Amino acid sequence: MFETMRNAWKIPDLRKRILFTLMMIVVYRFGSVIPVPFINREVVAQMFSGSNAGILDFFDLMAGGAFKDFTIFALNIYPYITSSIILQLLAIAIPKLEEIFKREDGKKKMGQYTRYLTVVLALIQALAYSIGFFNQAIINKSFLSISIVVLVLTAGTAFLMWLGEQITDKGIGNGISIIIFAGIVSRIPSDIGSSIYLFQVGTVKIWEILIFLVFALFIIVGVIAIQQAERKVTVQYAKRVVGRKMYGGQSTHIPMKVLMAGVMPVIFASTFLAIPQTLAFFFPSWAPGLTKWFSVNGNPGVWIYSIVNILFIVFFTYFYTAIQFNPFEYANNLKENGGFIPGIRPGRPTAEYLSKVLNRVTIVGAISLAIIASIPTLIFSFTHLKVNFGGTALLIVTGVALETMKQMEAHMLMRHYKGFLK
Repeated sequence: MFETMRNAWKIPDLRKRILFTLMMIVVYRFGSVIPVPFINREVVAQMFSGSNAGILDFFDLMAGGAFKDFTIFALNIYPYITSSIILQLLAIAIPKLEEIFKREDGKKKMGQYTRYLTVVLALIQALAYSIGFFNQAIINKSFLSISIVVLVLTAGTAFLMWLGEQITDKGIGNGISIIIFAGIVSRIPSDIGSSIYLFQVGTVKIWEILIFLVFALFIIVGVIAIQQAERKVTVQYAKRVVGRKMYGGQSTHIPMKVLMAGVMPVIFASTFLAIPQTLAFFFPSWAPGLTKWFSVNGNPGVWIYSIVNILFIVFFTYFYTAIQFNPFEYANNLKENGGFIPGIRPGRPTAEYLSKVLNRVTIVGAISLAIIASIPTLIFSFTHLKVNFGGTALLIVTGVALETMKQMEAHMLMRHYKGFLK
């Protein structure tokens, strides 16, 4: 692997992409420590140690620690993820919008609409923080002070949105996923330190640490297994004579991955599960009830959260897979190029067969992903480990790392180097 990494570093284009990605991560982490003006940090710290800590800790994990310190990136990138989900759902419900997105400049239009909606959602969330839950932490409650806090938080999300798009275009991996990855990973050293301290004082038992390590290994192995698994559908191409040459006749396959959506369903599910807890920032009096019923820190909230999380992951796995793979378009492309699946007639029967296979492999991937994400959350809720990155966070970290490695592998294969994953 180290030999391959040295070879990767020798490729100028790949080296520039890696360096650019690392630079953007540094910029993100630097911005995560710049505080929002007019905020009393002592009051915020007291709120995190109070009865509402469960809800606040969840948002702090998703913000990579920026939420607890109430920095300019406290809202993180999640308004952007929410807006992209909303637009994709609206495109299915509104034919006119779907027609716009399917045009030649449809991708550009969708990106433009997503940015506008992101700013609107970030503005609403920033108002909820400033007027609602964190109002008591604002030093000067004048209109100007509150307006500055709202604008700074909204601008922070807009900047992160731009940063993610830059990583996607000029770096390695999906920019939005990389930002979430960097935020979660930044919490690992402090969580390890707190776990060691709790073990030394006797609060945490050795068996609890072993359970965490076993499930961490289970998540890593499980994610890699379902990410790599695929169903190969055999495709045969008919022989054609063009002039004096014969084309076609070869046999190949369609690699239908068990989990085409990657870890995006987990990220989408986490975003939607944050909605009930976001209401606490608009209505602070609801916070204890929301913590009890809709948070992993409450009982029966942890069970409700886990069940809804499973349902969301299954739904978004199918939803994201449907966006990526259209059986009817694939069947038409095969028919136009003289390809067919042995024993299946070209055209609509091929599309129906591909849909049937896709549904079967997707349900396996969706349920596996949901189980991997939910079981550790339940286990950690009954231990004394103060580990903020539970099953969902570990799954996101592993999945994003694997996807980034595979993208780097693709860059290297184009230049005839051995791959990372061999």
